[in-house]
Amino acid sequence: MEDVQEQKYERIRRFLSVCDELVTGSFLLADSKISDALKCVAASRELTNLFSAVTDGYDYPAAKKALLKEGTGRGSARVGASLPAERQEILAFVFCLFVELDAGTLHLNDFLLRYFYVDGSYTASYTVFAERMIRPFRDIVRECFPECGKRGQMALQRKKREDALAEFTRTIPVERARIGGLALQEQEQRSAELLFSELTAAAGRRDIAELHALLAGYRYFLKFIGAESEESNALFALSERL
Repeated sequence: MEDVQEQKYERIRRFLSVCDELVTGSFLLADSKISDALKCVAASRELTNLFSAVTDGYDYPAAKKALLKEGTGRGSARVGASLPAERQEILAFVFCLFVELDAGTLHLNDFLLRYFYVDGSYTASYTVFAERMIRPFRDIVRECFPECGKRGQMALQRKKREDALAEFTRTIPVERARIGGLALQEQEQRSAELLFSELTAAAGRRDIAELHALLAGYRYFLKFIGAESEESNALFALSERL
């Protein structure tokens, strides 16, 4: 279940990463990056649902007429395009724009010089387009999926560690009972009880460093008494997730 969840988040993070590349990248790579962004949407049910919802009933041709105005005047910078005021419409408009650019019915170079003209330069014009349209679009998508941002990833990692620690704590008594059922010498039995008591206490304190130190000792103890097993291997595997 966790793997499925992580794959879901990774597909969204990949889309956001491509958007980052569109914002900071060059005009020369923009067409391929827009195509990559749309492929990421197609690969993610969450992104597909988001853009299906915001474009449902959206009048893109009317929005283009209202928002895309050719720059006027004689200056080196003539930018006439603007974004909608509503966040949902920003998502819908830029997504539809990406689809049109990817389909080739709208060419990026013509689009840039018509609506984002800066010194007749595709590079400079693209920079303005990326800042004014793609960056807000990306930021809104990121806010729609906070779990995929840096804080969300940290929270997810914390939850994974907490889940692993809880499972590890539940496994200690099972391993303790297994070792208790072996024909050990009295000193070996006392050593095992001490190790398990300390492991349980360290897990209760969430002292991961001490847990790893104790498990290193327990690993040698198992080798000494010849009691390594699939159960003990599972305990060590769990510790690697802490």
